[in-house]
Amino acid sequence: MEMILGAQMYNLRQFTQTERDLDLSLKKVAAIGYKTVQISGIGNIAAGRVRALCESYGLTIALTHMNPDRIMYDTDAVISENETMGCNYVGIGMMPERYRCEAWLDQFITDYTPAAKKIAAAGKLLMYHNHEFEFAKINGKRVMEFLMDGFEPSLMGFTFDTYWAQAGGADLYEWIGKLKGRLPCVHLKDMEVLPDRGVVMSPVMEGNLNFPKILEALKADGGVKYLLIEQDHCRESPFICLEKSYRNLSALGYK
Repeated sequence: MEMILGAQMYNLRQFTQTERDLDLSLKKVAAIGYKTVQISGIGNIAAGRVRALCESYGLTIALTHMNPDRIMYDTDAVISENETMGCNYVGIGMMPERYRCEAWLDQFITDYTPAAKKIAAAGKLLMYHNHEFEFAKINGKRVMEFLMDGFEPSLMGFTFDTYWAQAGGADLYEWIGKLKGRLPCVHLKDMEVLPDRGVVMSPVMEGNLNFPKILEALKADGGVKYLLIEQDHCRESPFICLEKSYRNLSALGYK
């Protein structure tokens, strides 16, 4: 399966809060060479307008990150919005803080299973995006393992984030293997160490992560559709960072 490069619009959140700014940003993203985007962190813009703007630049929408409370309490509207945008992957960007403890972790599975079932019945898939927290152990079991065991593959996929998995002390290649078949979308993000600032995020292949090996592991999975470039914090323009990541990955044959 071809793995398609996409831009995570959260990178550009300062430039996407109005329809006009989103339009300008999507135009720049398409000019870099991206063919798909993840919609996250944008302003209050109707789903139909988001899709129309994307399509005007030849961009499809691979994944969204939606408010977790809306996913749980307003599931039908979330499904409808994603259908309007032509998007089959509905993402939770971060586990709400109240669930990140021994007393309430199981409740996350209880609370989100009904939404996951509705989303699956609509022909879509609920996606969970990890940070470093998910590699912590609670009662001797990693949070990622609770999620994997608590949701059937047909109900939840994982947007594996390379930077945050590394920050959590995870073996990236082991976890790509553990999540085999559940990774239609992946976040590529590099980790760099600076003498004066310590660990920081950087454009893909400009830090210390072994991306050629990571990409080989993702290709071997056989089910990865989208390689989405995310860099939450940039030391220069996020447009430049997106371009650097695209250029570096294009040199390896990815588009």
